[in-house]
Amino acid sequence: MPEATLTSKGQITIPIEVRKALALELGDKLEFVLVAPGRYEVMAVSMSVTSLKGLFDKPTKKVSIEDMNQAIKKKGSQV
Repeated sequence: MPEATLTSKGQITIPIEVRKALALELGDKLEFVLVAPGRYEVMAVSMSVTSLKGLFDKPTKKVSIEDMNQAIKKKGSQV
């Protein structure tokens, strides 16, 4: 399993296997997503949106545009 060491400046070098798996290139950005207390997932921000397929469960019910607009309006009035 690849690992990295944190420097005194808070920096790490990402192992080559990880860079290849995430298709990282010079200048790419990474996003750290909290998935549980003390646990993060690292995602390349440069990933295409199609790579997110399957990340979320299918919705249990259909929602109309009108329903979405109502929910946005209701939530906006609470701010």
